[in-house]
Amino acid sequence: MRPFEGIRVIDATHVLAGPFATYQLAILGADVIKVEHPDDPDQSRGVGTDKELNRRNMGTAFLTQASNKRSITLDLIQEKDRSILKKLVVTADVFVENYRPGAFEALGLGYDVFAAINPRLIYASFSAFGPKGPRGEQTAYDHVIQATSGIMAMTGTPEVNPIKYGSPAVDYATSVTGAFALSAALFQRERTGKGQRIDMAMLDVAMTLMSSHLTGYLRNGVHPKPNGNLHPYATNSAYQTRDGLVMLGASNLRQQRQLWALLERPDMIKKTNEEREADREREAVALSEIMGTRTAGEWEAFLQAHHVPAARVRTMSEAIADPQLESRGVIYRHAAGKGIDGAFGVPLAAFQFAHGGPRIDAPPPALGQHNAEIFKELGIS
Repeated sequence: MRPFEGIRVIDATHVLAGPFATYQLAILGADVIKVEHPDDPDQSRGVGTDKELNRRNMGTAFLTQASNKRSITLDLIQEKDRSILKKLVVTADVFVENYRPGAFEALGLGYDVFAAINPRLIYASFSAFGPKGPRGEQTAYDHVIQATSGIMAMTGTPEVNPIKYGSPAVDYATSVTGAFALSAALFQRERTGKGQRIDMAMLDVAMTLMSSHLTGYLRNGVHPKPNGNLHPYATNSAYQTRDGLVMLGASNLRQQRQLWALLERPDMIKKTNEEREADREREAVALSEIMGTRTAGEWEAFLQAHHVPAARVRTMSEAIADPQLESRGVIYRHAAGKGIDGAFGVPLAAFQFAHGGPRIDAPPPALGQHNAEIFKELGIS
């Protein structure tokens, strides 16, 4: 039995942070019902690398986070459809929305209304900045939050910055944090019998992604710098080899000692991290010369064989082809899906259970695919 079997989640979210959070519960057994407007569905349905799928409202951005979910369409401007949503909420354990703060309250669908009809309900709102404060009414996406939070300013190289992350990391971090918050609230409810109100802000999550840098700045006022592929320790940085970059990860004192011994440069071994920082430039010059004598793959194999972290910098296609990834089961391959020609793959989970773990049972749903099924469950024609 998976952790959330028997738990019903109403997913009134769109784009990424909200849908990917509810997806975490869906692959762990929850009955996640996605609620969309019939004429203005989740915009992720029209986004992705396959333009034909975009036109079918089954874009790869949507496929990423919709397996195991059921889909219904409701126009919440209409009183009749708001009434249907309320009936659905009575049967639910969790309700999640990520529209502009106050939007659902304005429709009469806020926490107080839902808690009155279902006191055990966990009501989660995801937003850019939270519902209160000077930015409470502002909206944003991942890249806007990266700009606001300071993450962009610390990303890039000394010559080229600020740079945003290559992936929407804040969105995904918000999703995982949101799933953690929902899991905690469900566990708390088992002890107290009470529902919960969750307020999740992307800006808050972005700040936690910089936690050590934040603490350092609050202590001494030093801004984190965009150092690109370099690190304060030379043995913990990227270097050009004969055919590409290799990222060294000799981070601690033991590992740097092992690295220099393997490279036959015992004279470079340091006893303290302060010594490493002080001699960084000289170490980097030596490593640049040495790393250029072999290929990145050769260095990776050699150093890893001696327990020194190192990796050849790979493209996504190279990373996916790595047998290690296949052995982990991170990617699930769908044979087909409604409105989709041919097979496709999606991420499953970044962890495994010994039993009752994450699993995909059904492909992503077409818009409104489960209207009749769910309305029948509610006794609605």
